[in-house]
Parts: sequence; structure tokens; C-alpha cells
Amino acid sequence: MSLVVPGSWARPDVPGLLRRHWPLLPLAATVLFLLAPLPAGDATASGKVGPADAASLLLVFVCAVQALRGRVRALTPLGVLVLGTPAVGLAVATMTAGDPYAALPGFVRYLQVFVLVPAAVVLLVRDAAEFRLAAGCFVVLALVQGAVGVVQYATHTGASYQGQNVRAVGTFGPGDVMGMATVVAYGLVVATAVALAPGLPQRVRRIAGGVALALVLPLVLSFSRGVWIATAGAAVLVMVLAGIRRALKVLLALAAAGVVLVGGLGVGSEMVAERLTSITQISSAPDQSVTDRYTMWAAAESMWRERPAVGVGLKGFPAHRDGHASLGLSSGSDTAGAGQAYLRQPLLSPHNMYLLILSEQGLIGLIALAGGWAALLVAGLRRLGSPTGVRDCGLIAIGLLVWQLTDFLYADIGGPSTVLTGVIIGLAAWWALPSRGVAGPPRGAAAHRVAAFGAGSRGRAPGVAARR
Repeated sequence: MSLVVPGSWARPDVPGLLRRHWPLLPLAATVLFLLAPLPAGDATASGKVGPADAASLLLVFVCAVQALRGRVRALTPLGVLVLGTPAVGLAVATMTAGDPYAALPGFVRYLQVFVLVPAAVVLLVRDAAEFRLAAGCFVVLALVQGAVGVVQYATHTGASYQGQNVRAVGTFGPGDVMGMATVVAYGLVVATAVALAPGLPQRVRRIAGGVALALVLPLVLSFSRGVWIATAGAAVLVMVLAGIRRALKVLLALAAAGVVLVGGLGVGSEMVAERLTSITQISSAPDQSVTDRYTMWAAAESMWRERPAVGVGLKGFPAHRDGHASLGLSSGSDTAGAGQAYLRQPLLSPHNMYLLILSEQGLIGLIALAGGWAALLVAGLRRLGSPTGVRDCGLIAIGLLVWQLTDFLYADIGGPSTVLTGVIIGLAAWWALPSRGVAGPPRGAAAHRVAAFGAGSRGRAPGVAARR
């Protein structure tokens, strides 16, 4: 599927694209390096620095070099405030922690995901064409990981689920069972937005619709309730924003695909039905995973009440968990399959990003982070309502941001796919935040190349339709 500007998507000039958009290579690598599998049997690898994290550091470095050369977008004071405020909250949480040295790794991780990577994306992505290229990487990642997941289910080589090795986890392994579901959901949201966006070639929208339908299968086989809920919410919002008539068509297509896959072909029908039913039983008859989650939520709230302003400090939840959790908390979660022997993983986070921030960073941190996300969502929705020739970018940005904010109700950061959270916030900020254009506009031949690639549809002058 091509996500470049209308009129140039049919016959892409790959060498020319590389010459013009080489600063985006680290961004593409940050997404696509998640195709690399984790070492077999190493469930703890999800908490270590991986290839995608290294690529994100290169992305930040390239952004700094381009900024020194005056070849990045110039932000307004509002943009600087929204992107920079989280750093203040993180610094406060680190300095006020009981053990600032132990909190330092958390500070670095949060700074990477919520400040540096989003800022690099906003500054380096110059126009709608480059935004679409970045979004296209999510679709490629989702298709490959989803295909691996489907094979795992079909051959019983996935992670253990209800005594069978059928849970689709892609290359992430059983130590990060949410990894494949997350990246597949990202790709599904992007494909849905492209399929519904006006102004794109009909062939592109049809291919995107087919991709979205294909990604439903590995998403279902992930057996991840939180991801299902977040994906359904984000997809429905994108459909509504794109138009009720289009939304009805897509809903009917998705319903038909679900009937064929689960009802007709019997793909995981019993397990899927049991998993869906468990969503409605989280209060009346919760399973152990839900009980553990409720217990950790209560522990996080107790930590916050102890230090409401600044929390217990970054990386402080595991150390304070036992002192605030009830006896209903189990010792860990069982993981096995997909090339890994049985291993019991400890529960080191509340599996709710907002409560994790509240417990470790207090109200200061929550306002700095969640307040910025809310500002991006409101500004993005407002901009989507104004006339623009890049509506597909808005649908993608809002869909991904809403998915992430919804998923944060059931999950928090952790694992190799965490770095993609920073990319998504960056894409949402690119769409929502006002810009003064590109600092130090290119001259001569460079200006001609940028104008030629940025030429949009609907009869606008070159560079206008793709520029913000």
C-alpha cells in the first residue's frame, strides 16, 4: 500500500525518495526494526534496549544535527510548551524520589518515549508525504507480525493460552504477549483511516480496506481484551469522523469478516467467545489476571495518596508494591511457548498508564503528561474540522492517539514496542500543533525537489497541499 501524495504513488522513485527524505530513515528503522525477533527463551529481553530503541536514539541525533543546520520545522511557543512540559514533571519526580539514582533509568526511558522521540518526529516530518511514509511503516510492521502470529496459531507454535500454544505473539515471544497485538492494532487503525479518507485514489483506499480486514484475524488471535477494546474504539471514532455512510459500510464489512472467520471457519471460536465473555465478567466473576490488575490499581492509588504531589518516584512502583497491595495479588503471571520454557514473570506495574504515572510521579507528572495528550487530542480534532487537503493524515493521527490513550487504561509502557508510543505521540503532535514551516527553507535544486514531491491534488500549487 502506498501512502505518498496523490499522483506520485503509482510509480515511486525509490532512489529519489531516499535522497530527499534520508532524515526519515531512522524513523522508519525505529518502526521496522521491531520485526527482529527476541532471543528464544529470553522473556526478560522485552525490558532491555533493542534495535528499535537504538534507532530512536539515532533519530534524535539526526534531528539535532538537522536543527543545527536549520533544516527542521519551526515550532510555535505552544508547541514547545506541549512537547517540553513532560520533561519538567519527569525531572521533579526523579529529584524527589527516595532513591534518585534508582529513578534515573526511569527518567531516561520516559524522556526518550514522551519527549525526545515525539519532538524528533515533529521536527523532522516536514509535510504530508513524509507523514504518510511514516504511517506506511506501521502497516508493513503490522502485516509481517500479523502473518507470523497467524502461522503460530495454525501450527500451535505460539504462546501458551488455556493449555495450548496457540496465542499469536509474533516475534515478540511470550514475555511480551501484548507486543504483536499492539503493532497489529496500529496498522489496522492506519489502514482503516486510509480506506475512509477522502481525496486519496480509489485504488489506494480499496487496498487499505483489504489490509484492515486482513489484520482483523491476527488481532483476534492475540486474545488481548484491552487491545480489542482500544482498537474498536479508535476504529469507530475514525469511521464517524470520516462520515456516517462510510462508517456503516466498513462496519458491515468487519461484521461479515468476523462471521466468516469465527462463525463460518471456526477460527478460535470457543477461545474467542470465552475471552469476549470475560470482558463482561470483570466485576462479577473476574479471572486471576483481572483480580491482579484490580489489586495493583488499588496499590497504585494507595501510593499516590501517600505522596499526592510527586508520587513515590520513577521506577518506584515495584519497590512499594508489596507494602500497598492486598493478599489477593498473585506472585506473577505464567508464560510459556513460542520457543520459551515455562517462566513466571513478576508483576512490576499496575497495567494502567495513568495510575502508574499517578503513583510514581504524582499530580505534577500526571498533569504534565496526560494534560499534554489531552491538548493534542483537542487540537487535532479541531484541525480536522477545518478545510484541509491532508485529511487522511488527521484521521491517522487522531486514530492512533485515541487508540493509545484508550489502551493506557489497561496497559502501560514496557517491552520493545514502547518506543512506538513516542512515534505515535509525535505524529499526533505533527498534526495538532501549529507550525511556522521549515526553518531555513531549501534553496535552488533542493527547493525544486521539495516542491515537486509536495505537490498535492485538487489543483493546488506545488507544495501547498502537502504542507501544513
